[in-house]
Amino acid sequence: QIQLVESGGGLVQAGGSLRLSCTASERTFVSNAMGWFRQAPGKEREFVAGISRTGNNISYGASVKGRFTASRDHAKNTVYLQMNSLKPEDTAVYYCAVTTRWFSERESEFPYWGQGTQVTVSS
Repeated sequence: QIQLVESGGGLVQAGGSLRLSCTASERTFVSNAMGWFRQAPGKEREFVAGISRTGNNISYGASVKGRFTASRDHAKNTVYLQMNSLKPEDTAVYYCAVTTRWFSERESEFPYWGQGTQVTVSS
């Protein structure tokens, strides 16, 4: 069974930074591409970042490009989302997810999800 454990969310002022972590079992981590999504109240879930199995391919949603950085640490079976220059509109529940494809940005191609972690950015 694939399990994803997220951490790192919290409350931060606008302009601040947070780093989210998502740890998976070793087998899951080494075999799959992963992604970050977010969902704000009353809005659809939105693609934030995708990272391939090797970490060589990374993409970002338009609203976070230039401010967020995704990475993965194979020694720790963990993917990270470094979020800088945070804005109130970044407030959402952030999810990490696993896809069985080599790389994806489509929510429908991620069958496995973490429980989510709340990020709140105050103005």
